[in-house]
Amino acid sequence: MEKKNIDWSNLGFGYMETDYRYVSNFKNGAWDEGALITDANITMSECACVLQYAQTIFEGLKAYTTEDGHIVCFRPDLNASRLADSAKRLEMPVFPEDKFVDAVKQVVKANASYVPPFGSGATLYLRPYMFGSNAVIGVKPATEYQFRVFATPVGPYFKGGAKPITIRVSDFDRAAPNGTGHIKAGLNYAMSLHAIVSAHEEGYDENMYLDPQTRTKVEETGGANFLFVTKDGKVVTPKSNSILPSITRRSLVYVAKEYLGLEVEEREVYLDELKDFAECGLCGTAAVISPVGKVVDHGKEICFPSGMEEMGPITKKLYETLTGIQMGKIEAPEGWIVTIE
Repeated sequence: MEKKNIDWSNLGFGYMETDYRYVSNFKNGAWDEGALITDANITMSECACVLQYAQTIFEGLKAYTTEDGHIVCFRPDLNASRLADSAKRLEMPVFPEDKFVDAVKQVVKANASYVPPFGSGATLYLRPYMFGSNAVIGVKPATEYQFRVFATPVGPYFKGGAKPITIRVSDFDRAAPNGTGHIKAGLNYAMSLHAIVSAHEEGYDENMYLDPQTRTKVEETGGANFLFVTKDGKVVTPKSNSILPSITRRSLVYVAKEYLGLEVEEREVYLDELKDFAECGLCGTAAVISPVGKVVDHGKEICFPSGMEEMGPITKKLYETLTGIQMGKIEAPEGWIVTIE
């Protein structure tokens, strides 16, 4: 298929309307068949549940062109499963996981001309989401819902390479101990906006959120899980019931164990341990791994030995191996890569 006339190498990480999106509606206790449509606009009641009580959940994944020219997606089944978990927690109907994967495939195939070519550094970002659509004035779940998937081509998260970032220990809490931190709900991100804006105003790239109960343990940032490397080469990821289960983090843990032969620990990580780690990174869909060079805890600087110039050696191996799997340069575990065309 002929590609759109887009300057792929200069794309930013922003929204560009594409030709098709998928829509399915839930009414009278059931989902309809769903279909691809061309209209990018949504019309709903002024009293729609999503507008009044933020009953909305979402996912994020990518489609891209591999070295051998195929268009693929990375582990969409895990996004489907996580959306189902999010729906259950917010009293929303579960969108069938097989239909989720099929909807993603339909949207990518229909917008194939927007999938950036291999080597451009750009990808097609996919946003599946669901929201309560009928009028609700009392505090209760909606009875009607809409599930949608749109696509937009985006540039590389890091222009000119991944330089280590500086983050701060936040005074704000990301999630309550028994709250919604473990699901991908819009409300979690709304409450993080003030924290990230104030971090940027103070010259930091991101926030490090601590556990809200004791404020002694590392949880995550507003949109990514942490990954640490000890001075003897062990990979450590924080464990908590209020951390979002990152698909990228889970994939990196597997890569560390099975591809690189590294020891991995998923455990509670205490703030006062940070000084003992050699490397630190943030892992998520957008950047895979964002290296962290420095954490500032209320004026006290914690500098990782990996430095502020480039990724640490083990973080880099993890990054290169996972992106190699995604791009078809390294053989993937069974089921990780879904070929669209």
